[in-house]
Amino acid sequence: MKLVDIETVEPGQILGKTIFSSNGTVLLSTGVQLTVYMISTLRRIGVTTIYIDNPMYRDISVDELLSDDTKQAVIHQMSEMFESLKSGKEFSSKAVGKTVDDLLDDVLKNQNILIHLSDIRTADNAMFLHAMNVCMMSSLLGLNMGLNMIQLKELAIGALLHDIGKLGAPEVQEGRMHHAWRGFDLLKNKREYSLLIAHVAFQHHEAVDGSGVPRGLTGEDIHIYAKIASVANAYDNLIFPADKEETKLLPHEACEQLNAMSGTKLDHEVLVHFMRIISIYPNGISVKLSNRKTGVVVGQHRGLPGRPIVRVIDKEGDEAVGYDEIDLAQHPTLFIESVLA
Repeated sequence: MKLVDIETVEPGQILGKTIFSSNGTVLLSTGVQLTVYMISTLRRIGVTTIYIDNPMYRDISVDELLSDDTKQAVIHQMSEMFESLKSGKEFSSKAVGKTVDDLLDDVLKNQNILIHLSDIRTADNAMFLHAMNVCMMSSLLGLNMGLNMIQLKELAIGALLHDIGKLGAPEVQEGRMHHAWRGFDLLKNKREYSLLIAHVAFQHHEAVDGSGVPRGLTGEDIHIYAKIASVANAYDNLIFPADKEETKLLPHEACEQLNAMSGTKLDHEVLVHFMRIISIYPNGISVKLSNRKTGVVVGQHRGLPGRPIVRVIDKEGDEAVGYDEIDLAQHPTLFIESVLA
């Protein structure tokens, strides 16, 4: 499959990856033939890119840390929590714990997969996919940094609920009404949770140089869980900005932006580990090489995220007659010049 801009999609093309609704149900399934109405609806609900099943790239898979079942469960759990908080009710700590256990099982099983945020975001599911992505990335990052299972579960719950202060209330960025304060106040009273879980919500907008909010903490005063969640949160926000006026960055651009924040906004050591687990040029993305050839990324190397395998299609006129796969790990003088929209 191949990642394409929604504006280039034509009726009759086949959807390559499932799209979820805001409550975790399937909005459109992999393999469905897209109609004019479907494409128009996807544009209307805020979808900007989708995966298309292209015959020349049918064998390309996007390896996922989480199964579709786990994703559905996480999104559904977040939706239920939102409804509970909106109506002034308590949410189920037990249900959240079970969902996080399933997520951690997937992360442990697939820990050698490089992270690629491939789920299609809509206006309705954006908040829940953000929470899931921050939880998923934080969990894999914590695992790679040597956290034990008790710590991983605390981190995962905290990361999943890092924005809980935004649920059921308008966003206010001042004083104790900042969502970090509200999240801390909500979670510190959950008897089933360690206070460290509440501190992920409390500290995920702090910066190591003291320029963060809500308390301006510095360096060692920020807990490692919050430092991890902060990096994951920043990355997801760069890839999928909540503000429609902000530019949506590609993975390699987002990684450059994160590195520019190393030692100031974000913890340097955490960033070093993060760059080892992220897919800078994900499978399915179109690229232009320094030899002027264009192709699609079809494979990855863990430890060398900037040197993927690229498939270049050979054509006679408009007809595809074959292809060549270039492993950039084996061609040190060849590099990706640009990512094609």
